[in-house]
Amino acid sequence: MCQTAGVSQSNPLRIFVTHAWENSDDYLRVFEYLESQRNFFYKNYSTPERRPQADKEAQHESLRQQITPAEAVIALSSLHQAHEGLLTFQLLYAQARHTPVILMKPFGTRQEVPKAILDLADEVVEWDDRALVDAIRRQARHEETTRWDTIEFKLD
Repeated sequence: MCQTAGVSQSNPLRIFVTHAWENSDDYLRVFEYLESQRNFFYKNYSTPERRPQADKEAQHESLRQQITPAEAVIALSSLHQAHEGLLTFQLLYAQARHTPVILMKPFGTRQEVPKAILDLADEVVEWDDRALVDAIRRQARHEETTRWDTIEFKLD
């Protein structure tokens, strides 16, 4: 297995975020989280704004072209209810390409993630910018992401 260099401006992580041909709140939130992290460089291969006007197969082909260069797929579980078939297609294609899938739990709710998509994920994360970036680094580049928080206690 070849070792891949760490994430840098000249070697950004290649990601794809699942979509249903629209910029949903969760889709945009992923990028807010990624942008909030210092020294985290990525290239987004998702193009929800470029929906093919042709049939379902043309849409699937466009999704394949978007997912193929990605090192990691960030899956939005929020797409499952309204776009189950489209989300499942994206996750199965990523799995077939051996591209790791990081599944985002539903935002702002305790709703359970459906088992059908849970089984297609390599890792499941909460909506937390650091947890998301760490999962991407682990899954895409196999980087160790151990970070330590400093907590100060005041003893009386």
